[in-house]
Amino acid sequence: MGVVSKLPVYMERIPGGGILTTSAEKFFNWSRASSLWYMLFGLACCAIEGLMATGASRYDYDRLGMIFRASPRQADLMIVAGTLTHKMAKRVKILYDQMSEPKYVIAMGGCANNGGPFYYDCYSVLKGVDKIIPVDIYIPGCPPRPESVMEACLKLQEKIKKQKLGDWSSSTS
Repeated sequence: MGVVSKLPVYMERIPGGGILTTSAEKFFNWSRASSLWYMLFGLACCAIEGLMATGASRYDYDRLGMIFRASPRQADLMIVAGTLTHKMAKRVKILYDQMSEPKYVIAMGGCANNGGPFYYDCYSVLKGVDKIIPVDIYIPGCPPRPESVMEACLKLQEKIKKQKLGDWSSSTS
């Protein structure tokens, strides 16, 4: 007899009579993608014009389950927004190393992606954040629109939902 014969009895006890089945991997990935906590820091103009505008009430990160955290130990998403200088790069690397696994990085704006307008004529600007930490999503623009930032977050959520549980240690490769 077993569970199959008793299944109608169990279904009647569940409100609505439905059963939802899924794998643990899909459940964990859905929960991780639906609760991204991003580290709140900004390097230059992209932080104000793109990142903070996206977190404001008009676009509202909260509806995606994204909450800002001031501590790297509580964050799993780093959004590098703005011009990254060589002096600041060491500190960004330290913050990235303090984040717990799995961790993700979004490079936002031309300066974070490849040095922006400072690429040729400035010795102090790093020519892309991917020189020091791995990047998952690149957002072009100077500064990127809030819609672009929201789309990047949705793309990151899709990427997280497709991951395998064993890939956590190499989540940003």
